[in-house]
Amino acid sequence: MNRSVLKLRRCQRRPRVLDGHPWVFAGEVERAPKDAVAVDGHAADLVDPRGRSLGSGIYNSQSKIVWRRFARDNGVAWDAAAVAGRIDAAVARRDPSAQFCRLIWSEADDLPGLVVDRYDDVLVLQALTLGVDRMLGVIVERLRALPGVTEVVLRNDSPVRRQEGLDLSVSTASGTGLPSRWFAVEGIEYRLDLTGGQKTGFYLDQREQHPAVGAMAEGRRVLDAFCHQGGFALHCAKAGAASVLALDSSAEAVEAARANAAHNGLTVTAETANVFDYFTSHREARGLFDLIILDPPPFARSRSALEGALRGYKELNLRALRLLSPGGILATYTCSQPVDRALFRAVLADAARDARRSVTILGEPRQPADHPVRLDFPESEYLRGHWLRAD
Repeated sequence: MNRSVLKLRRCQRRPRVLDGHPWVFAGEVERAPKDAVAVDGHAADLVDPRGRSLGSGIYNSQSKIVWRRFARDNGVAWDAAAVAGRIDAAVARRDPSAQFCRLIWSEADDLPGLVVDRYDDVLVLQALTLGVDRMLGVIVERLRALPGVTEVVLRNDSPVRRQEGLDLSVSTASGTGLPSRWFAVEGIEYRLDLTGGQKTGFYLDQREQHPAVGAMAEGRRVLDAFCHQGGFALHCAKAGAASVLALDSSAEAVEAARANAAHNGLTVTAETANVFDYFTSHREARGLFDLIILDPPPFARSRSALEGALRGYKELNLRALRLLSPGGILATYTCSQPVDRALFRAVLADAARDARRSVTILGEPRQPADHPVRLDFPESEYLRGHWLRAD
C-alpha cells in the first residue's frame, strides 16, 4: 500500500494541529485518501495547505477524529517494530517498582487510543482506536513479555470503540477466565474484578490521593461521597477517623466497599444513596462532618455539556460546604476534562460565597505522574482537585 497523504483545508477557524495538537477532525481535511476504507487503521502523513509536513498519524475515515498523530515527522511507520518500541519507551518512563500504575496513556505516550493499567501481575488494556485494534496481536505479545506479567485482560468494552467502527468485547490473552481476587493497593486490600469492574477495574488515578486525604482524617467525622469501592473511606478509617460514612448510588459499589472494609478490619458505614438527595435531606444539619470527600463521575464528557456540569459542581460543593464544621476540610475533585483548573476554582469560589463560608486552599492535587499530561494535548489532563478548609 502506498503511503497516504492528508492535506488540511484552509479554514476560517485555525485547526489546532497547526499549533501542535495531535488530532485532526473530518471537516479540517481537504484531501483524503482515494480508497479511505483500505487506509483506515493505517499510517498517513499530514501536510498543511502549503504542503508542509505536520507528522505521521493513524487514519480512520469512520471516526470524527480522522487522524491522530503518533510522530512529528512524516513517513514514520506504524508497524510491529514501531509499536513495540513505543510500548517499551512508555514502560521505561514509569517507576519500575510500581505494582499498580498506568503503563501507557494513549496520545500522551504516542500510542493513540491505547490505555494499559498494571495491577501487580495482571495488565488491563483498552484499545480505543482502529489503528491500535489492528496491532493488538503485537501489543499483547509485547505486554506479556514484560517481567512479572502473568495475564493481559483486553477490556475492549468501552462505547468509545463504536465511534471508531469497532465492536465491544472482553477477553484475556490466555483465553481463560480471570476470577476476582484481592489486590493490595497503597496498603489497603480490595477485591477487584478486572474483567467486569468499571473502566479497567479500579480508579488508579486516585490511588495516591486515598492515603493523602486519609492523613487528614484522624479524629474527624468523614463523609466519602461517590465512594466507589471505598478508597477514601478505607484510608480515613485506617488513619483513625472518628466515623466514616461512604455513599454511592450503585448498590454494587456499596457492597464492595462494605466487603473491603470487613476484609481489612476497618469500620465504615456504607449506604446506597444519591449524593445530591442525601445533601438535600440533611440541608439543615450544619457541622455534620469534619471532612467531606467529593469524587463524582464526570459531569461533562464534552464541551457541549460544560454549562450544565458547572452548575452541578457548584450545587454539589455548595451543599457539602454547608455540612462542614468550622475548620472542616473539603477534598473535592473533577474528572471532567473540559472543566479546567481555572473554571473549577471559579465554581468553588461561587459555592463558598453562596454558602457564606470563608474558604482557604490547602492543596491542589493533580493526576499522578504515570498519567502524563502533554502541553500540546490538553485532553491528556482530566483529573483536578482542591483541598479546602472552611472556617
